[in-house]
Amino acid sequence: QVQLVESGGGLVQPGGSLRLSCVASGNIDMINVMGWYRQAPGKQRELVAMHTRTGSTNYADSVQGRFTVSRDDAKTTVYLQMNSLKPEDTAVYFCHADGIWTPGYFDNNAYWGQGTQVTVSS
Repeated sequence: QVQLVESGGGLVQPGGSLRLSCVASGNIDMINVMGWYRQAPGKQRELVAMHTRTGSTNYADSVQGRFTVSRDDAKTTVYLQMNSLKPEDTAVYFCHADGIWTPGYFDNNAYWGQGTQVTVSS
C-alpha cells in the first residue's frame, strides 16, 4: 500500500508564490508518474502538472509558465512550485501517483493524497 502526504498549502495574495510537496511512502522501488490535480468548488478535478520518472513533464494550459513540477532524486517526492498565483488558482490540490514498482510486483493502482487547500485572495 502506498500513502501520499501533501504539505505547503495556505493563503496567499494574488501574484504570490507557494510550494507544495508530496511524499510517497510504502513498499516502493520506483514510481512512474507523480503529479498534481486540483478541484475548485463546484468544478471537476483537473490535471495541473505531471512528472514521469524519465523527467518528462506536462502542464495544464492555465498554469503553463507559472507552475513548475519537479521530483527528488529518489523519485518519491514531488513538488509544485506555484508563482504568479491568481484567484482562479484557488482549489484543493491533490497529489497523484501511479505505476509503482515494488520489490515483488508492479502496482498499477492510482493513489491520491488527502488534498491541501490553496487560497489566492487579497
